Amino acid sequence: MNDRDEVILETGNVRVRIMVLAANEATAWHFHSEVTDRMLCLQGSIAVEYQDPRESVALACGERCEVAVTRVHRVVNMSPETAKYLLVQGVGRYDFNVAD
Repeated sequence: MNDRDEVILETGNVRVRIMVLAANEATAWHFHSEVTDRMLCLQGSIAVEYQDPRESVALACGERCEVAVTRVHRVVNMSPETAKYLLVQGVGRYDFNVAD
């Protein structure tokens, strides 16, 4: 999480945040052991990229997707400007496992 991100809600089993990515920025490849990621693009355009099988889901403002537990993924800002997305994670213990 960077200093531009905003925490909306955080409990033992649910996290809700607004995530900010600079132009062409991406999160690390990662997965979660218990929580499902649900993303809603709020500004710009993002892509949720997956491994095994390799695929990508492009999200424009107002579009959303879901990432299943243990699925290796990352989020990429596809626009030349700042992108924002709402990230809802739950239900379960949060972890962030970096993938190779």
